[in-house]
Amino acid sequence: MKPTGPIPPFFETSPDGQLVISGYSVEELIAEAGGTPVFVYDNNIIGGQVARFRAAMPDGVALFYSVSANPNEELLTFLGRYVDGFRVVSGGEIARLKHARLAGIPMTFAGPGKGDHEIEAGIHAGATLSIESEGEARRVLAIAQKLAAKPKVAVRVNPPFAIEGSKVTLGARPSPFGVDAEAVPALVEMLVAGGADWRGLHVFAAAQCLDESALIDAHRAIIACAGSIADALGRPLPELNLGGGFDVPCLDGDQPLDIYQLANALHQTLCDAPELLATTRISMELGRWLVGEAGVYLARVLDRTTSCLLERSRGNYPTAVANRFSEPATEEVTVTGCLATPNDVFGDEIMLPKAEPGDVIAIFAAGAYAMTASPTFWESRPPAHELLV
Repeated sequence: MKPTGPIPPFFETSPDGQLVISGYSVEELIAEAGGTPVFVYDNNIIGGQVARFRAAMPDGVALFYSVSANPNEELLTFLGRYVDGFRVVSGGEIARLKHARLAGIPMTFAGPGKGDHEIEAGIHAGATLSIESEGEARRVLAIAQKLAAKPKVAVRVNPPFAIEGSKVTLGARPSPFGVDAEAVPALVEMLVAGGADWRGLHVFAAAQCLDESALIDAHRAIIACAGSIADALGRPLPELNLGGGFDVPCLDGDQPLDIYQLANALHQTLCDAPELLATTRISMELGRWLVGEAGVYLARVLDRTTSCLLERSRGNYPTAVANRFSEPATEEVTVTGCLATPNDVFGDEIMLPKAEPGDVIAIFAAGAYAMTASPTFWESRPPAHELLV
């Protein structure tokens, strides 16, 4: 038997034993969606995460949503009421925001290898372009000149440290993301001389991290790095994007981030920041932490079979039999999908209540990097339904 991750503490059970999401039983939600498979996103959980961030963080820290985490347009429209802006990494994500009736909302446009058409779309959208290289900087200036526009730009910094395990270690690492810190001042001067509206720096140092101490150390290192760059420039830093990297517990043994401990440490770090950062606007970009636990993947059981399956090494996400949510686990099973690939495994050797054809399997923590990172076009099958409730 192998353990699963913890089911997020936001869900209830109906009187007849079904999983309840945002006040609706799973069978009600499946009927509304038109069948399974379906991703259900609970906007109450998302709203609660936004409120938790606002309550914890120092005043003035702006919250941007990373569209890559979940670009569902109904979800984007909902989030547009509560976040300060969006982080995009492609022209397609800019188009998603337009379709979600969010044209004109503040956005940052990050990512290496932006095409000229994407740079043009970002300038038209009023996005702050995170410059990832000197070559990209020159292309941005040339395209802006052609458009007779003053582009908003920030420089993305490849920081002189990295998070390894639960520790911050000094020393830059080769990366396609951003410009090495020592090269940033000259690049900023080039952008300003070229007529750009320089908005500051973007530093992203962590991804899917559940260790508060590592994130606290990373924030301290980012602030120190940004202060050194401001000193080299001899001018205040208008804005500083600290990135994100907050994870949610998905696997056995995971513990949730203590957002208040993290925020208290950030407050002290900002109080002790270099003088040229005294008026700097601080922002963070979060995706998975905001929407991950709000998503539940529901799929109808089609069949049961007995076989010896290949051993799998990855951990198991939290899983339940959704229409038997209150029943105890009684059998060890492996839950697989219908795709003709050994990778289509949802839960490997896990304990569940006995499920029969027609029952519903629920996979939790499926609100981020699930629908879009799935093999959507494999075997030419139709995409899963999506439902925001």
